[in-house]
Amino acid sequence: MKNELLFLRELIKLNLASAMEYRVSFISQIVGMFINNGIYFVFWLIFFDKFGAVRGYEIGDIYLLFGIVALGYGLAYMFAANTGPNLAYLIAQGRLDYYLVLPRRLLPHVIFSRMSVSTIGDVTFGLMAYLFTGRFHPIDIMLFLITAVLAGLVLVGFSIINGSLAFFLGNAQQLSQQANGAIVTFALYPHTLFTGWTRLFLFTVIPAGFVGGVPVEVVTGRNPLLLLGLVLVVIAIWSLATAVFYFGLRRYESGSAINVNV
Repeated sequence: MKNELLFLRELIKLNLASAMEYRVSFISQIVGMFINNGIYFVFWLIFFDKFGAVRGYEIGDIYLLFGIVALGYGLAYMFAANTGPNLAYLIAQGRLDYYLVLPRRLLPHVIFSRMSVSTIGDVTFGLMAYLFTGRFHPIDIMLFLITAVLAGLVLVGFSIINGSLAFFLGNAQQLSQQANGAIVTFALYPHTLFTGWTRLFLFTVIPAGFVGGVPVEVVTGRNPLLLLGLVLVVIAIWSLATAVFYFGLRRYESGSAINVNV
């Protein structure tokens, strides 16, 4: 385990060094993502300025929601960007061959071998959004950081699952991309807006509720049992993701493309 962690650390260092080789592109991607998040957030500022509150959510809760989701998303794909549509592409194109011949655990090596520079903008936005919540008690700050990490783990686990569908469906890039977009989009809405079958859908098939709504309730209610439940959900999603990936790997067909990996 120690060797694997050291290996992952070196992967992250190399990816970061490679991204920073082009400084202008590096900075512009970060700034661009930050602005993109800000534009989307302005909608909620205008909405709550006009209506005040929506089903128990006030503007402070929206700051917290965006802070958790943005930070979780940023941490997830800053380090594990080879999930979702990227994973589906590698599988469909037979490009797992490179990883299969190396003496490392396959799944961690694949997902952590690529980072997304622009997600640093998400991390920055998430931290700044939290500053507007007014929750500066050490317990609240600790719960915010913990739930953001757990939200990120949910996102990565879900992305592994939908990316692994390429083992069974062939070219599943578009489906995976749509699934990843859906979970983030729905996570940024107050979960109290959804009821009935829609609510069930957002806590099962597309587990957006565990990325946004549940983490917000953990922080606002300082609820240790709900936090434990969220941890168990993360374990369940990662167990399912691992099982789906390795089960699908049995169906994998080696590619004939010649790849150069630097």
